Amino acid sequence: HARSVRFLIHAHLQHSFGPRLGGVFYPCKHWVLLLPAKVQTSRMTLLTLASLNDLDPAEWDALLVGEQPFLCHAFLSALEDSGSVGSSTGWTPAHRLLRDSNGLLLAAMPAYLKQHSSGEYVFDHAWAQACQRAGISYYPKLLTAVPFTPVSGQRLLGAPAACGRLLAELVADLPALGLSSLHVNFTQAADNAVLHGREGWLPRHDCQFHWRNQGYRDFQDFLDTLSSRKRKQMRKEREQIAAQGITFDWLDGQALSEAQWDFVYRCYAHTYAVRGQSPYLTRAFFSLLAQRLPQLIRVVLTAQAGKPVAMAFCLQAGDTLYGRFWGSLAEFDFLHFETCFYQGMDYAIAGQLQRFDAGAQGEHKLLRGFEPVLTHSWHYLCHPGLRAAVARFLDEERPAVAAYAEQARGYLPYRSEA
Repeated sequence: HARSVRFLIHAHLQHSFGPRLGGVFYPCKHWVLLLPAKVQTSRMTLLTLASLNDLDPAEWDALLVGEQPFLCHAFLSALEDSGSVGSSTGWTPAHRLLRDSNGLLLAAMPAYLKQHSSGEYVFDHAWAQACQRAGISYYPKLLTAVPFTPVSGQRLLGAPAACGRLLAELVADLPALGLSSLHVNFTQAADNAVLHGREGWLPRHDCQFHWRNQGYRDFQDFLDTLSSRKRKQMRKEREQIAAQGITFDWLDGQALSEAQWDFVYRCYAHTYAVRGQSPYLTRAFFSLLAQRLPQLIRVVLTAQAGKPVAMAFCLQAGDTLYGRFWGSLAEFDFLHFETCFYQGMDYAIAGQLQRFDAGAQGEHKLLRGFEPVLTHSWHYLCHPGLRAAVARFLDEERPAVAAYAEQARGYLPYRSEA
């Protein structure tokens, strides 16, 4: 798939720019971006923050609508203060604020200068590779997102009109700042409404799998909605875990000791180590988050004969449980499914939560009742030829993603209603 994407973009670049000279595409050097008169003449000030600590947390959080655990000042500043994001990681904070002439904060965007595309979960590596072959600079780019967090939520903070002004001014500044593009990942409906139809912005879709609580009384009530074969399979998986003497204990952020956080981090880091990678988050992040947002943290600790062997780290906000990280220091059949999925489903049922978002990817979730959900991202590419090439690619990709999601529904384990 990645090879076909690279070839498609390469072909579109060739179509947009014409023949190559010396292995490099030569597009038109001059182009003009016109902004609406109201934006050009408004007495608004666009500011850049190198750290959220330079802003009053209450001022930032006042722009959040509804439950936004990953967008709140405490979460984002913990990423910065722990060294999980910063210039050394390729995630340089460059948050954007829009203030009126009286200094009132009207709109904001969490933003990062990126020198790579790792940790984003909206994969544009093929775009960067096509640009490299075409002699176009793709990095640095500007990204509006929550680092390492493929969870949809608010990305444009403030009233729609103010967010629209912020976007217009920011887009106009991109070439002067030496930035190739602006990307807004994992948006929610209100953001989509602001971005839809805005000149130059390209929408992209992807698919995740989320579980919904249909008012189940307990896990058996959920199992009763499944086909006989899938019901037996899940019951067997859970019975094998119990037969190995494995137990589970749910703790909130206030209840975990630093020694337990050490164990949580060892498990988290181990999931990266087995793939030969370094973990995105530092150990300090978990302690800082436990200090700043203990009421949102939910950790399930897994033990055998009293010895901790695995964990799953979640956040709970509103009616949703967000599964974020997992790790195991020992191998057990079906332990991943139990710790990451069945325990979270049990927890959601007991707490009458409506949704369990267990993270990105994973078709194995589909067979356990997690339904396909479309996610949204938006991309503004300054180079007109690159923008045209990617636009044609996305015009082909979006219906393919929609078809995949529809096909995936056919593999859900629920009984068909005759």
